[in-house]
Amino acid sequence: MAYEMEDIRTSQEIFYFLLEHHEIREETEPLLYQSYAEQEQIQNLVKSQGEIASCSIERYGNVIYLIPKEENNFLGFSKAQLKAALCKSGGTDRDYYLSQFAILTLLVEFYDGQGSSSKARNFMRVGELQNSIAGYLKEGAENSPEDTEEENGLAFTDMYEAYEALRSDERGSRAKTTKEGFLHHILKFLEKQGLIEYVEQDEMIQTTKKLDSFMDWNLLNQNHYARIRKVLGLEEVS
Repeated sequence: MAYEMEDIRTSQEIFYFLLEHHEIREETEPLLYQSYAEQEQIQNLVKSQGEIASCSIERYGNVIYLIPKEENNFLGFSKAQLKAALCKSGGTDRDYYLSQFAILTLLVEFYDGQGSSSKARNFMRVGELQNSIAGYLKEGAENSPEDTEEENGLAFTDMYEAYEALRSDERGSRAKTTKEGFLHHILKFLEKQGLIEYVEQDEMIQTTKKLDSFMDWNLLNQNHYARIRKVLGLEEVS
């Protein structure tokens, strides 16, 4: 299929804008948004550039997002970068998996994968999330005497031990060596990515439209939802 030079140039402008800002909103960039949403040839060109850059280009509602694929360490985050951002100094793999488990727990608490929208609640207290993480880890470790790491990628016993190794500090410590600080840095990271709103003074967590849209698109796929619940040990999946 032959493309007009004007379409190629427009697609390059859209993709460069996505590289710089990671999203295009109809309300702030109407021309770029409409070019992508209304012209199939331009949309195909942008998606093709995304594939070459190991990214997905997705439109949720009135926003177009650039989403790096899992193995994309250039536009996304490498395991080492995430470990440095989320875990204590000298953190091990089990500390890293614990941080990912905490994020999965947050997602399950906010989204249930049912109905026309996957969202199940509008806000959550930090203390409630901390209790959920501890509860899932304890139950998982008790019910999995032999780690099932090969099956689901997560070893409950190792993560539970890593969590219990963190100190408790009721004064609200921000140190990554405490349970409170560990969760604080995860929430600040998610806030920086535009996925949640973290009101520290009220210890309140709310999700953003960006995360809501992404979860509606992906979590309402029941295969994805069942996989997450299985990882958390909430149900058996055949």
